[in-house]
Amino acid sequence: MTSPEIRTTDSRIAYENPWMRVREDKIVRASGAAGIYGVVEKQDFALVVPLQDGLVHLVQQYRYPVGGRYWEFPQGSTANGLQDRQAQAETELREETGLTAGTWRYAGQLFSAYGYSQQAFDIFLATDLVPGPNDLEAEEEGLITQAFPLAEVERMILDGRMCDGAAVAAFGLLRLKGWI
Repeated sequence: MTSPEIRTTDSRIAYENPWMRVREDKIVRASGAAGIYGVVEKQDFALVVPLQDGLVHLVQQYRYPVGGRYWEFPQGSTANGLQDRQAQAETELREETGLTAGTWRYAGQLFSAYGYSQQAFDIFLATDLVPGPNDLEAEEEGLITQAFPLAEVERMILDGRMCDGAAVAAFGLLRLKGWI
């Protein structure tokens, strides 16, 4: 990738697995100063805020990198990234909660952490929910789901029970749009 501000002179893959790749780029800044940049490449993902009758459906699972369980919205991506974002949102909602939605609203796209990754996520509001069986993947072992009133979700954000950056940003975006 080349821009007027930074030019890439070399690039190598430092690490790769089915879910991510870490790239190290040698760069030259506009001033002529050389440097390196580490980039984590991950598939974009879809995040769903399922809302019905003032209740928001959250999921909780053990997150290995931070060594704890936290509440968040259903979210995920496909390994190959080929599925369109709303279809991915529908899949994640059904897999993680068993819910299907009759109405979908696209709220927008945000970046996860553009200081070191290109990964973005698309935010959807799902309403007119219909319950059904969930279909967890092996990586989601131990995942639980529960519905909470909107006011409780706000308290969970404030007291740290819900601290996933993507989930908090999605909640704030939907609040600012006046959708929740």
